[in-house]
Amino acid sequence: MSAPLKRSPIHDFHKNACAKLADFGGWEMPIEYPQDQGGGVLNEHAAVRERVGLFDVSHLGKAEVKGSGALHFLNSCITNDLEKISDGQAQYNLLCDELTGGVIDDLIIYRRSSEDFFLVPNAANTAEVVSRLNRAASHGIVVNNLHEEYGVFALQGPLAKDVLKALKIDVDLNYMSFTEAEIAGKKSIICRTGYTGELGFEILPRWADARLVWDELVGAVRNVGGLVAGLGARDTLRTEMGYPLHGHELSLAISPVQASASWAVAWRKEKFWGKDILTKEREEGTSKTLRGLILLDRGIPRAGMEIFKGEVKVGVTTSGTFSPSLKQGIALALISKGIQPDEEVSVDIRGKKVRAKVVKPPFVPARVR
Repeated sequence: MSAPLKRSPIHDFHKNACAKLADFGGWEMPIEYPQDQGGGVLNEHAAVRERVGLFDVSHLGKAEVKGSGALHFLNSCITNDLEKISDGQAQYNLLCDELTGGVIDDLIIYRRSSEDFFLVPNAANTAEVVSRLNRAASHGIVVNNLHEEYGVFALQGPLAKDVLKALKIDVDLNYMSFTEAEIAGKKSIICRTGYTGELGFEILPRWADARLVWDELVGAVRNVGGLVAGLGARDTLRTEMGYPLHGHELSLAISPVQASASWAVAWRKEKFWGKDILTKEREEGTSKTLRGLILLDRGIPRAGMEIFKGEVKVGVTTSGTFSPSLKQGIALALISKGIQPDEEVSVDIRGKKVRAKVVKPPFVPARVR
């Protein structure tokens, strides 16, 4: 018998709004809101690209690593270099398996101080991340799972700053930095981060305060013509940007080198999990790499579809969707290294080979800054 799905601290809002709900990493979360109320994936996607959208992403993990030597310890585990950022800044990171170089998870790490770090891993991987870090931690290092102590809301779109200004919140934050502010009289962490390619913020209130903070944000978002959005639109938005999703573009079977994520690896660092095998892979090259595909004919690609050059199989899609911005089918794919951007290939969509052009993501320009 499977465990019951966990629920966001604002689950009642989604239920009362008649949102379509589904399992995301063991959490019952909204995919989209009713079209007769102005919602639906296409409308919610457009709101984020053109105005502003508000997502509940409280299923994302939260954890902390604290103690004397926390900086050195974390830096010896993750691929990026936390010494490159200052207190009050955040950094995208990968946690890889020591023996295989595969990706245990990708996560954002917030540096409060050299002895205090706040981590946001993916929902389904949080327990594994915390467990592995705990097993590796030396005396004096504390790793805590805070998964259900904070909510997470993503405010994304060109009017995101206007929403926070209306709530009298200082929005003069550099990209990948964070602060604390009060919303609805409750303290929240305000992070200048996101997963849509648009200017935006991620807001982390305490679990008990989440509904008060959410309701305040919803009112301000609606006042500027924005929408509450579900995770369906979040997926179309991130796919248009070429952002990886763990379990698709990154996994224990897909390394950072294969996933074109070497930019998140500090190769000159003395130590990080999987360094030896990843360095060897980087030097010797890989047989496949991550690319984008834009369909030239009608069709919607999905994950796991085979890609051909003529009659030869050259890859497989890792994610696929209809791009609301381009009005075309798009996909991310692991493709043979010899296939270059602008080449034409075909995708087998339910037995029909559909023409596609190989591109280098993103599919639309990023406007995060």
